[in-house]
Amino acid sequence: MAYVTRLHRPLTALVLSFSLVTCSTDDALSPPGRIDGGARVGSIGPVPVDAVPAQEVAAYPAATQRSTFQTNPQHAAPQQTRRALPMLDSDEAVATGAQPASAGSSAIPQEGVNMDAMLGVEQPVVGLAEEQSNDIAEGNASQPVVGGIGDENVRQLGGANSAAPAEANLGYDPDLPPLSPDKMAGEQAQRARAMEQQRLQRTQEPQQVAFLPRANNPMSTPEYTGAMPGSEIACRQRLKKLGVTFRDIPRISNGPSCGIDYPIELSGLSGGIGVKPAVKLNCEVTEAFAKWVKYELAPSSRYRYWSGIKTIKPLGGYSCRTMNSRRGNPMSEHARGNAIDVGKFVLKNGKEIDVRKKGFFAFREKALLKAVRSDSCKYFNTVLGPGSDPFHKDHFHFDLRTRKTGYRHCD
Repeated sequence: MAYVTRLHRPLTALVLSFSLVTCSTDDALSPPGRIDGGARVGSIGPVPVDAVPAQEVAAYPAATQRSTFQTNPQHAAPQQTRRALPMLDSDEAVATGAQPASAGSSAIPQEGVNMDAMLGVEQPVVGLAEEQSNDIAEGNASQPVVGGIGDENVRQLGGANSAAPAEANLGYDPDLPPLSPDKMAGEQAQRARAMEQQRLQRTQEPQQVAFLPRANNPMSTPEYTGAMPGSEIACRQRLKKLGVTFRDIPRISNGPSCGIDYPIELSGLSGGIGVKPAVKLNCEVTEAFAKWVKYELAPSSRYRYWSGIKTIKPLGGYSCRTMNSRRGNPMSEHARGNAIDVGKFVLKNGKEIDVRKKGFFAFREKALLKAVRSDSCKYFNTVLGPGSDPFHKDHFHFDLRTRKTGYRHCD
């Protein structure tokens, strides 16, 4: 019994091995057709035309497309013709009956797609932009709508108040009887002329441009504007109180270094004293000169000669030149009308006093000229005369030159 059991096990293994070899033969496991020259188990071949139902093939009588396929010799079949399927929602599919006309075609109708109707909304939904557009078209806009922007004729379009101005422009007044056609036409013509005049005035008016003032150097001289400043007006009022005879003359401008913005021409002083020839000066130095003559020179002359001053003969006022007329020197105070030169005094008794240096026995003249030099320094910042330098040997020079230290030069 034990012998039979040991023999049964090898026999069982042999039977199983024979079964596996039998099942692995080419005829049992290989697919029925070869595709692309391969013999793979996962190969899928095209469906033959004869496998398609006849009613489905008849539904597509359109242009056909030839399709050939190759099978094993045992499954060989003649080449068949296959028809191409039309596109969905096309006229061909509907005409041939492949797709019913009521099958829910996705073609867009000519009037467009009504989404409200497709969603079952009874009243159409109006968007904000469409609502505002309708209000503007119907004249019911709550906000003013302006037309003609960029043109001269800017007007309001639509709006609740747009009708009232239109009627007012036509000349209608509910409290008065209606105008006759002739009067209405006359008023419209007059209104058109007024509007044309306003348009011409707007085009002829100079355009005003807003700008920021340019920042100038605070130490520089203010720019000339043409209008006389308050300081110049006040200076002229003081000259009149001093009894000065003068007249305003046009601006003198000879470049950036020479000129007088508000010049005057001096021709007479207090007490009937004449200035001949007349000189062109600025108002400030004229006031200082008038005060010196009135409060110092005239009293000194009466004290020494028992006679007042009749005429003062200047040698120069405004002159566009350098100091001492020498090349390379700074500009003189004469270039700004801020200096005056005097060469001779004429007394009322007829005596003429020359400024030139006097001899030893000219006591009264020397005393008068010495007083001129000392007293004038109270009113001027610079006083030069005979003995100062060779350039001032025949005249006195008076100016109001400003120095940072406040120094007065009297020599």
